[in-house]
Amino acid sequence: MDLTGSQRIEASREEVWRGLNDPHVLRQCIPGCQELVQASPTEFTAKVVLKIGPVKATFTGAVTLSDLEPPAAYRITGEGQGGVAGFAKGGAKVWLVEEEGATILSYEAQANVGGKIAQLGARLIESTSKKLAGEFFGAFGRVLAPAAPAEAAP
Repeated sequence: MDLTGSQRIEASREEVWRGLNDPHVLRQCIPGCQELVQASPTEFTAKVVLKIGPVKATFTGAVTLSDLEPPAAYRITGEGQGGVAGFAKGGAKVWLVEEEGATILSYEAQANVGGKIAQLGARLIESTSKKLAGEFFGAFGRVLAPAAPAEAAP
């Protein structure tokens, strides 16, 4: 499965880059994240609870950052095990472009799933993946650039 998209974040490219590498920020943004530990500057371990259709599972896994071009781009690869629910593995190329005082974060991701969750069907898995990506980037934008009270008023 392939997933692409972009998100405008009202923060500088350097701030977005820092956020993408900060386990405290990421923990707040990853849907279902129970634990995220930075093992090294380019390695993280995570524990995430996800519900895909009727299947709810706790995935534990590792994520590695590579091809780092601070503060412009990197590649992220990871793999998670969900016990009897199955596994997920994949990667993404992420790049940041400054635009009028904000940052456009773009990504191209590929993912593979196996086990019980793979039996749910490609459409359900793809729609859930898009929903989770939307939740992550929405939360990420809010954490990095919370709306000022005056801006939040109608």
